[in-house]
Amino acid sequence: MDLCKYFHNKNVVQMGLGLLGRGVGDAKFIASCKPKKFLITDLKSKYELKTSLNELQGLDIDFRLSEHKRHDFENADTVLKAAGIPKNSQYLDAAEQNGAQVLMSTAIAAKYAQDLGVIVIGITGTRGKSSTTQMIYSALKNKYKSGQVFLGGNVRGVSTLELARKFKKGDVLVLELDSWQLQGFGDLKISPNIAVFTNFYPDHMNYYKDLDEYFSDKANIFKHQDLARGDILFVSDEIYELVKGHNPPVEPYEVSRIPEEWQLKVLGNHMRANAALALEVLSQMGLSMPEIKEELENFAGVEGRMEFLGEINGVKVYNDNNATSPEAAIAAIDAVLAAKGDSDRIILIAGGKDKGLPLQKLADKINESVDILILLENDGTEKLKEFLDIDFLEFESLQDATNAAFGKAKKGDVILFSPAFASFSHEFKNEYERLDAFKKIVLSQG
Repeated sequence: MDLCKYFHNKNVVQMGLGLLGRGVGDAKFIASCKPKKFLITDLKSKYELKTSLNELQGLDIDFRLSEHKRHDFENADTVLKAAGIPKNSQYLDAAEQNGAQVLMSTAIAAKYAQDLGVIVIGITGTRGKSSTTQMIYSALKNKYKSGQVFLGGNVRGVSTLELARKFKKGDVLVLELDSWQLQGFGDLKISPNIAVFTNFYPDHMNYYKDLDEYFSDKANIFKHQDLARGDILFVSDEIYELVKGHNPPVEPYEVSRIPEEWQLKVLGNHMRANAALALEVLSQMGLSMPEIKEELENFAGVEGRMEFLGEINGVKVYNDNNATSPEAAIAAIDAVLAAKGDSDRIILIAGGKDKGLPLQKLADKINESVDILILLENDGTEKLKEFLDIDFLEFESLQDATNAAFGKAKKGDVILFSPAFASFSHEFKNEYERLDAFKKIVLSQG
């Protein structure tokens, strides 16, 4: 495979293995390319990475865990960096100063796909990228006739690099792309054939120095599109002027709404905005309007994003675990408000790790609309408390917080888990651990 040119007979360092499966898939692919030497380095310990390490047993890989060493990078020919590694990393600087090529796995897989004649559809945005991606992927998987349809990017357990083994001309690759993965697109000066930009709000301000730097990474979704190639850029109406002001090479197509009569299973105007973007992409890919309507109306939602877990003893429970920003939690509260009865109460479970984001609007929404507030202890929660006017209960564990929510609930109420903050804590290493834990706790209540 042409993709192996980055790794074959070279000294390769993979910076970051992680726990979500993507790093494991990347490592398996690199090992199959027969590098001269292959080292994986990660700040997590052998104990923390046990599950991932078990997947790589028997492969010719060296490991440096619980630390990084500068000389490993000084001797590398190729460094594959994981998402979220600081741009000013001394280790990446050392690699580049010594002539190494620093790459990201989804970006090089996307470049390979485009060179092969695969249609690459990329979706980004502060909110809504996961749901929009899944709407597009699900519909194309069911209706597209001209090739196979693949899902990659910021997807749990999926290495787009490993997936690339299966690509052939005429296939479609649908990618959910976060700002960090789009750094890799900028490095390679590529953008998807069909780009979707859902919205833009402050986020990851504990990583980026300002909003301009954050937007600059996001903008790689369109920066390198090619009008002559027939590339297309779809943006929501709320950020049309913002994107237009950055002079994209392809005229952005402004998207606003789906037909009012379309009945979606997923709650919220924000989900209808996601569906509007999906509609345009699916139409561009040749699906008829009746086919698109059928697919979007049957779309059941994405795990952890306004996911309806059922009704337990007359109490509706929504899992919005992946709402890790104030704006996402506000949208979730609004969605529940629009759907609930006049006498029903909203019981909100929120709180988590601070990301350096403004909290006044979230606090205002909670003060106005939430009947019972249950908080999870963390530094972001401490900051939120400064803006709250309503009483709340606070707990150290998600188990205790959820138990308290059910203890307070009565028939007709809605329990909404929409944290508004990152998941990192004494309990959880990432948002997926928190998601799995909440679902397990809820299921035990039945």
